[in-house]
Amino acid sequence: MQENRVSRWYFGGVSSSAAACVTHPLDLIKVHLQTQQEVRMRMIGMTLNVVRREGFLALYSGLTASLCRQMTYSLSRFAIYETVRDKMKRKNKGPMPFHQKVLLGAFGGFTGGFIGTPTDLVNVRMQNDVKMAAEFRRKFLYNVHPSEMCFLEGLRKLFSGASMASSRGALVSVGQLACYDQSKELVLATGYLTDNIFTHFLASVFAGGSATILCQPLDVVKTRLMNSEVQYGSVSHCLTETAKLGPNAFYKGLVPAAIRLIPHTVLTFIFLEQLKQHFGEMVIT
Repeated sequence: MQENRVSRWYFGGVSSSAAACVTHPLDLIKVHLQTQQEVRMRMIGMTLNVVRREGFLALYSGLTASLCRQMTYSLSRFAIYETVRDKMKRKNKGPMPFHQKVLLGAFGGFTGGFIGTPTDLVNVRMQNDVKMAAEFRRKFLYNVHPSEMCFLEGLRKLFSGASMASSRGALVSVGQLACYDQSKELVLATGYLTDNIFTHFLASVFAGGSATILCQPLDVVKTRLMNSEVQYGSVSHCLTETAKLGPNAFYKGLVPAAIRLIPHTVLTFIFLEQLKQHFGEMVIT
């Protein structure tokens, strides 16, 4: 018999929140680039524009909403995926097949995406607010008083873009969770590396790249839906209007998305593995 440590159900949310504190400025710039109606600025130009207009701290606009999002969306999908995966691993006396990891990751991500939609919406709006003229800013009491948003725009608005957020959550979870586990197993199977931080880094880089490619088109549409108040009546309307800008519009902000999502994925899994190693639940296999 062998003693192993497994992740506790809330470690994913904690790890994602810690990673978000580091990568939040990249997420903010990505949102700004995606919500441009025309491509007027690139990543560096948009960053300099935000800092010049609002100051360096503006890069952390919406951080509180981002942390709330991680503790709903990421916590839920990690909890579902890792809890079921660990139980199946003990039951089957070995790792799950890749196709089962994909299905489990998609289910966990879809569920987490729906649960986290309200906080994701607030996060997008708070990040995008700094580039609007002063008279058009929403001021974002929503982050402190969500009931005000329900009163002004209706409860249904809190779940604006929920279908896209859930679908994106499914895709990004397949890219991150399933691909991370599979790539980590393949690296360890070579026998050249052990279960250490370098292995975690390699596996998480691959997972972050996979997640970026899978979810970018949906991420663009989701961001546009959540940032709008009246211009998009439905998901299909948003898709149609975005398509008018050309095929490249669905991959607008791909580079900053990769620059943000890959480091966020790497940090999340490094933090998660360290939490599991030092504070995980001890099980006997």
